[in-house]
Amino acid sequence: MTILHKATPERLSAFSDGVFAVLITVLVLELRPPEHPTFAALLALWPTWLSYAVSYLFIAIVWVNHHYLMRFAAEATPRLLWFNFAHLFSMSLLPLSTAWMAVSRLAPQPVAFYAAVFFLVNATYVALIWELIEARPGARIARRARRIMHIRSLATLGLFALAALVALAYPLAGLGICIGCLVVYLRPDPPLADS
Repeated sequence: MTILHKATPERLSAFSDGVFAVLITVLVLELRPPEHPTFAALLALWPTWLSYAVSYLFIAIVWVNHHYLMRFAAEATPRLLWFNFAHLFSMSLLPLSTAWMAVSRLAPQPVAFYAAVFFLVNATYVALIWELIEARPGARIARRARRIMHIRSLATLGLFALAALVALAYPLAGLGICIGCLVVYLRPDPPLADS
């Protein structure tokens, strides 16, 4: 007689950690040194350094928040696996959008695409929140903290969409909106979350 075991979320988390590590590696590999050995040449690459810094911070924040959410996974259900793959797919677009934005020197369409990638990552994060917290009333998180997570994720989803539109006319403003949205995710657990 065979005993079926529930699929555990540990393998899902380990695989996701590996993908995040690869994304950071790919991001770093896109960095190129200046052609001339001067600080002026280094400073001229500021769009590349800004793009890299924002993307690195974004990956770090997404990883921390992903790690926080996975604490609520009791089982790696098929739906959770597919939501997680969708989330990782959206994250995999970040090196491409970062490189395009950097080589274009923050041109409107590449920055709009970059913001659209942020939107897609956040949309898939909302799906993970729904699967791990909203769809599981027994998840050990306070009702108010649950509501804050819901409002925060939907508000930033709207702001990332706005950033993509704004970037078409004002790329630095669109990028600024994206950076501003990252601040609210620096702390993954909303106030009043149960330990």
